[in-house]
Amino acid sequence: METQRNAYTTVITGKSAIPILPYSLIVGQQQIKLALELAYIAPRIGGVLLSGHRGTGKSTAVRAFAQMMSSRLPVTLPINATEDRVVGGWRIDELMQSKAVPQPGLLEEANGSLLYIDEVNLLDDHIVNIILDVTSTGVLVVQREGKSEEKSVSFTLVGTMNPEEGGLRPQLLDRFGLMVSVTAETNEAERTLILQTVLEFDEAISQLKAGESSVYLDEALEKDRKRKELLEKAKQNFYNVKVPVNVARNCVRLAAGFQAEGNRGDYIIALAARAFAALSGVKQATNDHVAAVTRLALQHRRPEALQSNQMPWTDEDNQRVSEILSGD
Repeated sequence: METQRNAYTTVITGKSAIPILPYSLIVGQQQIKLALELAYIAPRIGGVLLSGHRGTGKSTAVRAFAQMMSSRLPVTLPINATEDRVVGGWRIDELMQSKAVPQPGLLEEANGSLLYIDEVNLLDDHIVNIILDVTSTGVLVVQREGKSEEKSVSFTLVGTMNPEEGGLRPQLLDRFGLMVSVTAETNEAERTLILQTVLEFDEAISQLKAGESSVYLDEALEKDRKRKELLEKAKQNFYNVKVPVNVARNCVRLAAGFQAEGNRGDYIIALAARAFAALSGVKQATNDHVAAVTRLALQHRRPEALQSNQMPWTDEDNQRVSEILSGD
């Protein structure tokens, strides 16, 4: 926990200007948390897309998760990033001196951590495609001066977008493994709890700046430490979890029932269900695990979502999931 505490106490010395709310203090947003955790446990899921209006906590949750898992802010890819900046190029200062020194790209910088793309729908499609390829394969191919180099990289990819500012092309939308529609909390009690949490966190940060300790923050960081241990254990045990034939068959039936094109939907449901089982500490994925992840895996793969970027998920959709799973 000392490393985590240091990440917050650097605020005192001015080394960090952004104190991050601990992950364990985030109120609600269970679907965001589940998607981030599943994508960490099973990197082949291929990333998480968070779609919602401004001020709904998307960035807060992503930064809190990155802080918890790697004790640093996520590597953030700017909208105007070039291909060289993403995959790697040459150090400009060295080139000016006729020296060719490789410059690692943002994908390498994010290795072992989290790569965050804010407003991913405004990023160049070609760049998004490159990133999604690396996310799903775990291999970064860098070509320089006629030479091709392969590097193994693994990171949790998270993209956020505001649907009011346009959507993603269907081909790119489908490449994100999981998707969450993020909405503003409307329940008064929940909103009050969110406000109280933020106010108490502000007080804790003020105490740190004054050179004092904060029991409130220490307790939250201890909860984060335990959650991190749980997620790391689940990741280690991921391939020890079995997916029975009947569960795999139901993954196929769900993808077909919601008219998801291709085989990607089947695979993502199975990966996510397996990851959820690993997180739950069991050795076999069940229909309950499948039911819990189906919305995340299929909401953005239905024909209406791919055609219009409208991705509502209704009670009728939940009922359809239950009916399909009850058939076996």
